[in-house]
Amino acid sequence: MDTPGPIVSLKSVSKVFPSRGVAVHKGLDNVSLKVEKGEVVVLLGPSGSGKSTLLRCVNLLNIPNEGTVQVGNVTWQASAGRNGDRPQARTLLSLRRQVGMVFQHFNLFPHLTARENVMCGLVHSQGMAKDQAGAIAEAELARVGLADKVDNYPSQLSGGQKQRVAIARAIATKPIAMLFDEPTSALDPELRGSVLSVMQDLAAEGMTMIVVTHELGFARSVGNRIIFMDQGRAIEDGDAREFLDNPKTDRARKFLSEIN
Repeated sequence: MDTPGPIVSLKSVSKVFPSRGVAVHKGLDNVSLKVEKGEVVVLLGPSGSGKSTLLRCVNLLNIPNEGTVQVGNVTWQASAGRNGDRPQARTLLSLRRQVGMVFQHFNLFPHLTARENVMCGLVHSQGMAKDQAGAIAEAELARVGLADKVDNYPSQLSGGQKQRVAIARAIATKPIAMLFDEPTSALDPELRGSVLSVMQDLAAEGMTMIVVTHELGFARSVGNRIIFMDQGRAIEDGDAREFLDNPKTDRARKFLSEIN
């Protein structure tokens, strides 16, 4: 689906979470960003800085308290004075059909084969016939290097293979953008390469991607932009290589020195 303007846009988005007593934790604080078609935007920052919250606001898994979210041709705006309003079901469905998301811990159904896991969204969300969905699932599993694993259950797969099944499931619905929330952090080092290779191939094919990761090699070689977050704010947003070589803020320099 071709849409004019950015593929993803957040405008003045804030998200607060209740905490003990009457205090609240501000997960996002007045964050704005635009992601153009084909861009790979990498979110960096310390734990608790708001990276995952930002991703989950893009597809409204977290409902912002303030601001506007636009994905493709769907726009949702938080109602003034009515924090945390849940979007209408048709708005959620229309928006989520346009984005795929890959989580840190795979989120596969253990009682379903790799093929059946990939088929789920096609059959249940899009109403596709099972034979057609099965053919698409097999093609997408082959695309991520798992043509020989279509009948395997998650318990029969390595962590890297499970994550590639999750990627196949997300791209099978033909999203206009992909969200990755630390997709390699739960994997052993020797398994990360296969997942990063699939992500690199998607980027080369022109997939719009927002990626939360600490894989600086991936950020340098594949990322177009890096957004550095701290305490719920986007405090740097610029060219990926320029940021990694010469961050502008002391906070970003300290962060990079600790993870390099």
